Amino acid sequence: MNAKIISLDSALGSYKQLVTRYDADYGILWYYMNPEPRPCFNMDLLADIRKCQRFIQQINQSALEHRKECPIRYGVLASRSSGVYSLGGDLDLFIKLIRERDQEGLTRYARACIDSVHLFAVNLNLPMTTISLVQGDALGGGFEGALCCSVIVAEKSAKFGLPEILFNLFPGMGAYSFLARRLDAARAERMILSGNVYSASELHEMGIVDVLAEDSEGEKAVYEYIKRHSRRQTSFQALFKVRERYRPISREELIDIGDIWVDTALKLGPKDIRLMERLVKSQDKLPTGSVALNGTADGHA
Repeated sequence: MNAKIISLDSALGSYKQLVTRYDADYGILWYYMNPEPRPCFNMDLLADIRKCQRFIQQINQSALEHRKECPIRYGVLASRSSGVYSLGGDLDLFIKLIRERDQEGLTRYARACIDSVHLFAVNLNLPMTTISLVQGDALGGGFEGALCCSVIVAEKSAKFGLPEILFNLFPGMGAYSFLARRLDAARAERMILSGNVYSASELHEMGIVDVLAEDSEGEKAVYEYIKRHSRRQTSFQALFKVRERYRPISREELIDIGDIWVDTALKLGPKDIRLMERLVKSQDKLPTGSVALNGTADGHA
């Protein structure tokens, strides 16, 4: 694949925990999450994602105002962490804020997540398509980060799960809303309450994963999807608009759910906090995926 790749970092300014590249031939802006010290959505990564979203809006809106085609027609959220898409929320930060009874800090974190996932869910309010490329584990907020995009491409070895129930919490940044849109409320609740880990193949059969790719061929699968999509771009984008109109997910809905998440987090007890601490330690020890949940690694928790 000899696509012309142009870095947009010089135009954007530097990122702390995000790496971007622009493929002008296909109109793709790739943004790879590269968080430290662990592959989770910390505040620096969330700030980088919002910065990137604002850049896309600025570039595409300027083109539309001049009656030109948007140069960024696809935004692909992927990961630079080996074996991990994202392990979700910043548990280390959650523990600190819960112990300090810092409701404002938890709310600030929830709103930062919601601002990003809602924009992805509505394709940045632009004639473009958001895509998540999942290579490795997508757990908790990582699963939500994949779900918020219009299209999910996943390699067969990818694992998905919502482990929050294991420490008496729930995924509060859109999982219920996004799953209910792709499935229904009853099945969304069962998935959230189960704490199970699912394979990419299982979620593909359920209709959650749109494109199932062989291992190490995720990017190739994204390009193949975009080639098909580009031939019928108008109808695909119209269908995404129909989906949003049929079952819209408003920012207000996500904020209300986020507030419930904050209230619930502040009710967690010492036992729940200790389990969260153990999960943080397990994340620190694992160089790749297969994060242990409740004593299990692969398969269902």
